[in-house]
Amino acid sequence: MQSQENLINVIQGDYVISADPEVVLTTVLGSCIAVCLCDPKLKAGGMNHFLLPEGGRSDAGNVRYGANAMELLINGLLKIGAERHRLEAKIFGGAKMMGNLRNIGESNAAFAHKFLQDEGIPCLAESVGGTSARRIRFWPSTGLVRQLIVPGNIEQVAPIQRVAPPVKKADDILLF
Repeated sequence: MQSQENLINVIQGDYVISADPEVVLTTVLGSCIAVCLCDPKLKAGGMNHFLLPEGGRSDAGNVRYGANAMELLINGLLKIGAERHRLEAKIFGGAKMMGNLRNIGESNAAFAHKFLQDEGIPCLAESVGGTSARRIRFWPSTGLVRQLIVPGNIEQVAPIQRVAPPVKKADDILLF
C-alpha cells in the first residue's frame, strides 16, 4: 500500500513544523523567502515564509518579518526535540519581481544568510535571486526540497509622472 502525501501550504507570514513522513510543506515565493530547516537525526523539520527582513518594535511576534519567523521556526523545532547543532538549512526565494522598485528580495536573502550564520546553522543549499517566482515542496522528515521555477517576466512598472495642475488666469477667478 502506497502512502499518501499530506500537502500543507505555508502562506506568507506563517511557519509549519512537522515530523510526519507523509507531510509535504509547499509554498510559492516571489521576493519573499522560505527557510527550510531540518534535524536529520530527529527526522523533523519546518518551513517559514517571510515578507520582509525586520519590522519595528510594534511588530514583535509578527511572522511576516524574518527576525520573528526565524526565531519561531528554530524555537518550535527545539521544543519538539531538535538540537541546534544538528539543524541544517536551505533557503529559497528573494527574486526581484518588480523591475524598477527597491530589491526587497535581495534584502530578504541577505537577512536569511546573516541570521543563519549568526546562529551557527549551516546553509546546505539555496536558490535565491533572479526574476522568477518559485514553487517549493519540502519534506520536513527527510530535508528533501524540490523547486519549480515559475516562468515569466518581471513586471515593469511605469514611473510616476507628476502633472502640474493647470494654471488659472486672473480672469478665471471668481471672487465672492
